[in-house]
Amino acid sequence: MARGDLPAAGLSRIVSLYLPFWPTDRVRKRLGAGAPAPDAPLALVGRAGRRRVVLSVDPAARRVGLRPGTPVAKAQALHPGLTVMDADPQGDREGLEKLALWFQQRIAPIVAPDPPDGIVLDTTGADHLHGGEQAMLAAMVQRLRDTGIAARAAVADTLGAAHALARHGRARMLVVPPGGAVAAMAELPVAALRLPDDIVDGLQALGVSRISPLAGMPRAPLALRFGPEVARRLDQAFGRVGEAIVPLRPVEPVEVGRNFAEPIGAAETIARMIGTLVPPLCRMLEERGQGGRCFDLLLHRVDSRAEAVRVATGRPVRDAGRVNRLLCEKIETIDPGFGIERMVLTASWTEPMGMRQAVSLLGEAEEPDISDLVDILANRVGTQALYRLAPVESDMPERACCRVPALAPDETKEWPDRWPRPMRLLPRPEPVQAMAELPDQPPVFFIWRGVRRKVRCADGPERVFGEWWKEDAEWTTARDYFRVEDISGARFWIYRAGDGEHGETGSQGWFLHGIFG
Repeated sequence: MARGDLPAAGLSRIVSLYLPFWPTDRVRKRLGAGAPAPDAPLALVGRAGRRRVVLSVDPAARRVGLRPGTPVAKAQALHPGLTVMDADPQGDREGLEKLALWFQQRIAPIVAPDPPDGIVLDTTGADHLHGGEQAMLAAMVQRLRDTGIAARAAVADTLGAAHALARHGRARMLVVPPGGAVAAMAELPVAALRLPDDIVDGLQALGVSRISPLAGMPRAPLALRFGPEVARRLDQAFGRVGEAIVPLRPVEPVEVGRNFAEPIGAAETIARMIGTLVPPLCRMLEERGQGGRCFDLLLHRVDSRAEAVRVATGRPVRDAGRVNRLLCEKIETIDPGFGIERMVLTASWTEPMGMRQAVSLLGEAEEPDISDLVDILANRVGTQALYRLAPVESDMPERACCRVPALAPDETKEWPDRWPRPMRLLPRPEPVQAMAELPDQPPVFFIWRGVRRKVRCADGPERVFGEWWKEDAEWTTARDYFRVEDISGARFWIYRAGDGEHGETGSQGWFLHGIFG
């Protein structure tokens, strides 16, 4: 390399944290005790076009040879003990941002996520606060390891060098001395430069697999064949061209507070003070284009204790009257003690909220808004006690619906209408004694809860197969459902567990699953 190509020693120091198994580590951390064993292979799958492929693997899956991009069917066939779960890329990105905010509060002010599996920190001038760069890297990696997250780290003069060495360097933690990026990166593969896959493949086809030979090649032929990307990445890694780090900027919570010259304690006074806090809070939400989903009222007492009130809404709101009404309904739960000297109201959960047109320009009748009523009931009886049912894509009747929040968006899925379904489905199928003349015919009679019922007419069978892609035990299972009516006019939904001929399809016993009417 010519003398003029040597980079000047920069003053910046950049740390790149590489989390090689971030998606699977996050899943294990979220599941806790319910997570698969550490030595059990785990793969997270998703769609690549029309195919379901493996997107992420854990160390155990990598040890048995499984790699991202493998079709799910092939992975399960080659590794019967493989645990397969759905990937959550959006959750991974959000979790990475939360982790970056955690480091921003403890290590350095300039921190940014480096999707999909890294974090970058500008630690210039901050390392002495943590015992030096080596001790700082060791503390970060160890803290992540203690929480179940594997990590590698490198610090160098540039983001490109730190990123490359954290992912492709030999050491789990590497401190590159100032001005040493060129030498440290010489033997790294060209893929470490964050080049697109097609450029990496093209360079390897030319016999260029390492950074050192690539850095010594003339720029003009490279630019002619691969465009400006190769030169730009080299210059960024060696410090000839700057690369900005856009730090996370934590949003300050929407909060208003008020101190009182004299302590207050009467319910009427507390309600009046709440009424003075809510309007400015709602105006702040409107200025940000947001609405509140959760509001926390903190009341500081003169005895240094605090009372807290929380109300939640099903949709983002910033209507002062509505928020005030929800908070005032909780006043009876407040113990003012010897008096309250300060009140703070915070919108602890906010979401984007656009302007809503109150009147239709075409004079059409608007759909009634029951969200206010739902919020009042939910804050009285609890959000878990208020729900509605939504359809689920499943042939198994007990799996064909689920509970969703009362104000959840309407599902695009539709209820199955191929065969009639009973209005009342039992919590679990109840066994009955029944007799059918032939396997494909309905029962002549059945005994349920000690009552013998003679069947007058019936319709069926409707055969439902097990969902083999969810559970291996349902690979061969089947059910034959019949709608039957007894001589009193009552109608029931009965099924036989099995096809009536083959034992591997079920127990061949009869069960009552629902009641019509």
